[in-house]
Amino acid sequence: MTINELQALLQAKNQTPDVDAGREVACGYTCDLLSWVMAHGEPDMAWVTVQTHMNVVAVAVLADMACVVLPEGIEMEQEGLDKATAEGLAVLSSPLSAYEICGRMAAQGIPPRA
Repeated sequence: MTINELQALLQAKNQTPDVDAGREVACGYTCDLLSWVMAHGEPDMAWVTVQTHMNVVAVAVLADMACVVLPEGIEMEQEGLDKATAEGLAVLSSPLSAYEICGRMAAQGIPPRA
């Protein structure tokens, strides 16, 4: 599934429209503890988190993730969005809860991290 397809599935707003949303999403993960995500993040992952600061972008880029998905209509701070755009990281904001997001991703065959 591409980021564009994930965006539609999650009724999400793409907060980084200049980033390539044709990238494939290989797996999904949800966690809000950045050190834990640093240890468990994977390339092409869709990471669901309520965190919105610059360090989220750094962790996602470090792991070469496909995108960050913010639940419940949360929006990332502009500084983080600017950095995400510069790094080619998509940031989506969905009105759904983290639970609903993960359920939809799993139902569509996006596996958890390996």
